[in-house]
Amino acid sequence: MDFQELNNDQRREVINSQQRFQALRDAKEAYNAHRGSLTWAESKGRQYLVRSYYNNAGVRKQASLGARSPETEKMKADFEAKRAAAEDRVKNLRDTLERQAAVNRALGLGRVPLLGARIMRALDGFGILGSGIRILGTNAIYGYEASSGVRLDPGFATTEDDLLFDARGGLTFVADDDVSESSLMKILKRVDTSFERAKQTFRAVNRDGYLVDLIKPMQSPPWKKAPDKIGLDPEDLAAVQIEGLDWLQNAPAFEAVAIDEKGEPVRIVAPDPRVWAAHKLWLSRRPDREALKRQRDAAQAGAVGALVANYLTHLPFDAEQLRMLPKEVLDSAAPLFAKKDSSARA
Repeated sequence: MDFQELNNDQRREVINSQQRFQALRDAKEAYNAHRGSLTWAESKGRQYLVRSYYNNAGVRKQASLGARSPETEKMKADFEAKRAAAEDRVKNLRDTLERQAAVNRALGLGRVPLLGARIMRALDGFGILGSGIRILGTNAIYGYEASSGVRLDPGFATTEDDLLFDARGGLTFVADDDVSESSLMKILKRVDTSFERAKQTFRAVNRDGYLVDLIKPMQSPPWKKAPDKIGLDPEDLAAVQIEGLDWLQNAPAFEAVAIDEKGEPVRIVAPDPRVWAAHKLWLSRRPDREALKRQRDAAQAGAVGALVANYLTHLPFDAEQLRMLPKEVLDSAAPLFAKKDSSARA
């Protein structure tokens, strides 16, 4: 397997991007803690400090914090000062990342296609990336290579992505002013208005043929009812059950920050790459799978297995850590993770 390793300048700027991106996420969290407003409201001749905000369900709430007094006046002043400071920090960090993106583009660091990156940011913004949704398709590979500091052959990319729906995650949307954004299709349309649900109700497709599939493991026991949609919208995507996905659902989450084609960082949450590669190898050997897909599955399994063996060395091929895999799948995948002499080139 041939890898192209990042040079020293590229490594430095990837690390800078990841650190600044995390700082922005922390700043946004601090700002969100001060969402809403504190105002004075009069009742029965007295003024009370009231906080107005939207809860996670998108419902507007109001809570009284007490009658007007030196204490509540200080509370209001502190709240507004902290909110202003958090807002200013978010703005400054966004400006810093915009400059960083220009550096990343100049160094040729952009990898993740823009549409895939925008979809993942939207899922992350609504609080479901890694909390009910994991990335399974090509964008998972971008996450694995980003953590390895190398590049894979772009031929591994496709114009589709799979989203693993885990109903156990307790899906919760982060509400904003537009509380109608309560389904996966609406999130996708917010990213690209040309997305439509296909005849297969688990699939969305845009005008350029980019596919997004919502999939989940086979139900066990089969008669047990479980959610197959993000929200209550009858026109939303309904996850299709597929054999073998329980291994990926039960695998540890793997989080990475990759760089999109515009040079901007994007958070990716995928299954553990060892389980991902083993699952791909298993798919490649299924006789009921299309020949072209089997060949692609085998190539992707080999590439990710080699990444783990040569670069993600903190992830050993350990049977105890990979106990969610059936023994025959585990044994079959073992050769993928045999470390070979590096043929990487700078």
